[in-house]
Amino acid sequence: MRYMLCVIDTRPGTVDPSEVGVAIDAFNDQLEANGYWIMAAGIEPSHASTVVDNRGGKSQSSNGPLVQSDEYISGFWIVDVPSHEIALQLAHEGSKACNRKVDVRAFLR
Repeated sequence: MRYMLCVIDTRPGTVDPSEVGVAIDAFNDQLEANGYWIMAAGIEPSHASTVVDNRGGKSQSSNGPLVQSDEYISGFWIVDVPSHEIALQLAHEGSKACNRKVDVRAFLR
């Protein structure tokens, strides 16, 4: 089963990446060694996003987040694991590694 483990942040640039980089690299290495790794990436803060709406040919876009919130997704892992329980275990480990909350979501079939 494939899951997206989303890293939840509250303020951009509040933690020095070098502080958590070693732990995240070790977690990523563990994912690869266990055959769970598909991909991972950090992403820009939500205020840097652009929302596009071309329903009905409107062709509209607006800068900024889809939803105003103090929390936003700052990165993610995509993993392929045998069970939901393993996905949750990995989310706990990833949360510890990046010192952030992690949201767990299964891919729809």
